[in-house]
Amino acid sequence: MKGAAAVLAAALTVTVQGVRNGEGEIVLAVCEETAYPAGRCAFRITAPAAEGSVRVTAPDVPPGTYALRAYHDENGNGQLDRNILGVPREGFGFGNDAPVLLSPPSFRDAAVTVGEDGVATALTLRYWISP
Repeated sequence: MKGAAAVLAAALTVTVQGVRNGEGEIVLAVCEETAYPAGRCAFRITAPAAEGSVRVTAPDVPPGTYALRAYHDENGNGQLDRNILGVPREGFGFGNDAPVLLSPPSFRDAAVTVGEDGVATALTLRYWISP
């Protein structure tokens, strides 16, 4: 059965754009609808940060629809830091560059569909507070 599951999995490649510096790492979460926006996502992938853009790949994603959320963990503490008002201090973004108002975008707005051949997409980080 393990071999059959591998055949059904595909690569999801996300180009994270707008990275302001090479400090820390980029964290990408690939979330099923039941875990989005605040639950434990099916996949969590990290890559070293680089100014400009960073390509992050989840190699074995089963076909389906997943919301994407990413952040720039500049200080390497494993979380998206926020100020006292809850405003993110580090860059963040969602699939399809879904807009953020007072809360994360809906699953549908941040979702991409992974087929048997995989998918490549991009999202752009937003920085609301200067370093």
